[in-house]
Amino acid sequence: MTSPVTTPASAPVSVPAAAPASTTSPRTAPKSARRRELGAAGALMTPFFILLVTVFLIPVATAVWLSFFSDDQPGLGFGPERTVFVGLRSYTAVLTDPTFLSGLGTVVLYCVIYIPVMVIGALALALLLDSGVVRLRSWAQLGLFLPHAVPGIIAAVIWLYLYTPGLSPVVDLLGKADITIDFLGVHTVVPSIVNIALWSNLGYNMVVFYAALQAVPREVIEASVVDGAGPVRTALQIKTPLVRSSVVMVAMFTLIFALQLFTEPMLLSQATPMISSRFSPSMYIYDAAFTRNNYGLAAAASVVLLVCTIALSYGVTRWTNRSNAAEEDAR
Repeated sequence: MTSPVTTPASAPVSVPAAAPASTTSPRTAPKSARRRELGAAGALMTPFFILLVTVFLIPVATAVWLSFFSDDQPGLGFGPERTVFVGLRSYTAVLTDPTFLSGLGTVVLYCVIYIPVMVIGALALALLLDSGVVRLRSWAQLGLFLPHAVPGIIAAVIWLYLYTPGLSPVVDLLGKADITIDFLGVHTVVPSIVNIALWSNLGYNMVVFYAALQAVPREVIEASVVDGAGPVRTALQIKTPLVRSSVVMVAMFTLIFALQLFTEPMLLSQATPMISSRFSPSMYIYDAAFTRNNYGLAAAASVVLLVCTIALSYGVTRWTNRSNAAEEDAR
């Protein structure tokens, strides 16, 4: 006889509670991270944009606005002045003024002399310091950089003293050797201004190049030495191409500052008739605004100078990009 089979009562089964749903879905997580990154970038860039608007954009917009207006007197000039819209009349006056065009030519000559000497001289000094030929490297850097710490107006006053006959010990020393040089003559005034700018800015650009050379991998230099390259070949064919971006940057900033030539000729004009009140575009703008009280003409000249600066900077950038692209294609 078969006995019935008893099955034990099933034990209660505990069902685990469902985990709470995440408040952030996988799709929204990258968006929130992106928002945080944009917020942090915006907070960091806000001071820059505030300075850009207040120091650059607002003055440029004001200059453009003023360039379309002029103060005229009705009748025979005995009535009160009134501001009238003149359109492009100020720009026509600037672009047809021979003194402004002469100032542009002077600045072009200044750039042709100053920029190559500045870039090549600063790079040569940086290569010498990086090669280890110069002893007491830190003291040499300090001595070369120290003139840059002198304000530009003080540097111009110092060199004005050294250029003035009867005061300058340099002129007296050359006179004793039967060498007569008029540093502020018609053919030497531009090189004399170039010399002041070189003395002030050569050490600063040298530091920029030296910092770029310090980032060059030492393995590359050691490999060139193993391959038999001498110091000169290593400097010209190995180091210089690797700091090309710094060379372009220094050349561009030097060009921008050279187009704004003002301090040196303004002070030297007190000692020589070769420098007129409209010697450079910046001096032309100063003369139009504060001597002739023609703010519309000064604003138009400022806009023209700004357009020239932007165009030249853009041209240098495009030329550099094309050169880099051509080298990459050649490789």
